[in-house]
Amino acid sequence: MRIAQVSPLIESLPPKMYGGTERVVSWLTEELVKQGHDITLFASGDSITSAELVPCSDKALRLDPRCKDTYPHLMMLLDTVRTCAHEFDLVHFHVEFFHLPFFRQMADRTLTTLHSRQDFNDYALLYKTYNRMPLAAISKSQASAIPMANVAGVIYHGLPANLLKVNLKPKGDYLAFLGRIAPDKRPDRAIEIARKTGIPLKIAAKIDAVDRAYYRDEIKPLLNGGGVEFIGEINEREKQDFLGNARALLFPIDWPEPFGLVMIEAMACGTPVLAFRAGSVPEVIDEGVTGYTVDTVEQAIGVLPKVLDLDRKRVRAVFDEKFTAARMARDYVKLYRKLLNKSAPLESHRVNGVGPGLAPRIQAGVEPNWT
Repeated sequence: MRIAQVSPLIESLPPKMYGGTERVVSWLTEELVKQGHDITLFASGDSITSAELVPCSDKALRLDPRCKDTYPHLMMLLDTVRTCAHEFDLVHFHVEFFHLPFFRQMADRTLTTLHSRQDFNDYALLYKTYNRMPLAAISKSQASAIPMANVAGVIYHGLPANLLKVNLKPKGDYLAFLGRIAPDKRPDRAIEIARKTGIPLKIAAKIDAVDRAYYRDEIKPLLNGGGVEFIGEINEREKQDFLGNARALLFPIDWPEPFGLVMIEAMACGTPVLAFRAGSVPEVIDEGVTGYTVDTVEQAIGVLPKVLDLDRKRVRAVFDEKFTAARMARDYVKLYRKLLNKSAPLESHRVNGVGPGLAPRIQAGVEPNWT
């Protein structure tokens, strides 16, 4: 099967630091190649992949000081894909909804995975207008927010089984918070839980420009007083030690989380999760097995001892069953075939290359043939 994967350009694939969407696209792309499919990846030029790479920017835009506005780059990315879309069996978009007007004529050969929250009234008219475009939701909670949309399937994220190893004997006597410093992630709740239970907290998080005032005014003052260590943004290699040696992950969100990748990253390490019941959380957490869900800080404090007593080996077993990249890729292939009305296995006849800078089989300037 010849599939195009269209990634955002904000981060490279895989991301060097934070980057949830790009990380998932990278894992999906590599697993699809491993399973024998012919994959072309449209992404930043510094991406590393075993698929055929079509560089659509020199480097990840977040790391390029010359980039002041990402939208012109997005428009050029979509135009590049539009020019050669006829060469693929299916084009899989991961750039939210920006491409919908440009690809509606070939809707039956596209799939769009929604990676962000969808509970905004503004989206209703959009999805009604482009209701021929099939969408993939990443949780039932996310899908429930857009009943007017053409949601073709719900596919949970997965990560490579060997990316993170289970740690049955963590060395760190601390709770972990990993993600972004933002009001909807509620690091203040994590600090309060840690302080009131007397267990140290380590915060590994990025601070986006839009959240700098929130960090300065709301979070930074809370770091004083001991028991809380702010580490800052960490890379992929550092996650093993950070999550694996934590006694538990705190996920005290205050928004309709579409999926929550960090929860399954913790589970891969065998680390149980204490999360607030919102969005996809009840779908991802097996109550009493991989973690517990709560509604208030008081409930979190009360249930934390149970979280710390969970069997880390069982936590990892649930991850292996539900949240690997291999399972995610198989689910997407089933959905691709459903959309294309092809039930027989399709074979790839081209060997994929490795790394950035490959000359793609894309003819710039050739107008698409939608028939």
